[in-house]
Amino acid sequence: MLDILVIAPHPDDAELGAAGVILKFKDEGARVGVLDLTSGEPTPYGSLEKRAAETAAATKILGLDWRENLGLPNRSLENTLEARRELAIVIRRTRPKWLFAPYWIDAHPDHIAATQLVEAARFWAKLSKTDMPGDPWHPQRIFNYYCVHLKHAAQPAFVLDITKYWDKKLAAIRCYHSQFIEGRPTEPPTFLDQLRDEAAYWGKAIGVQYGEPFNCREPIGMASMQALL
Repeated sequence: MLDILVIAPHPDDAELGAAGVILKFKDEGARVGVLDLTSGEPTPYGSLEKRAAETAAATKILGLDWRENLGLPNRSLENTLEARRELAIVIRRTRPKWLFAPYWIDAHPDHIAATQLVEAARFWAKLSKTDMPGDPWHPQRIFNYYCVHLKHAAQPAFVLDITKYWDKKLAAIRCYHSQFIEGRPTEPPTFLDQLRDEAAYWGKAIGVQYGEPFNCREPIGMASMQALL
């Protein structure tokens, strides 16, 4: 059973968009898992074996309590009834309080389909009188992280201070050598330089060194004003 389940279209998306919040949750004692929906392959410099090794290395850095891959097709991910059922079964099995999914606007069809799939499976997971195994379960919220393939001026609902966790987040992202280092330009700004600059931008927006933005379709409740920066 998990407190938080981060659902990613491909291995590396959770690290790109939500590694900071994962590390913070872990620091606070929460049980956190990641479900990758596809293998992410094929890619120009990757392979199934490389991606598995990279994912294992990143998982170790993040200190995840659980990680699995749903084995859905990369590049042709769709919100089908069968995929919805498979994801709902995982939600019923892991019983997270909150789900994290990609932001719903993107140029990558897999990312759009992933968010649609998460929203539908969240609803399905609570159904009774079904042949799905496990007891009904309904996560309280879906929060959306940013790992978009689009020149999008984000307007997040909130930004999390991840200054304390930036070095570990970057180390987890660096594990995906075949995706973010191999074959990419080495002259600055590199892809990793750009990630740092984006995190610094969001940090500046809230008066800290590094930040991670998130959104939510539903209102965000607060029990106290003390956590506000």
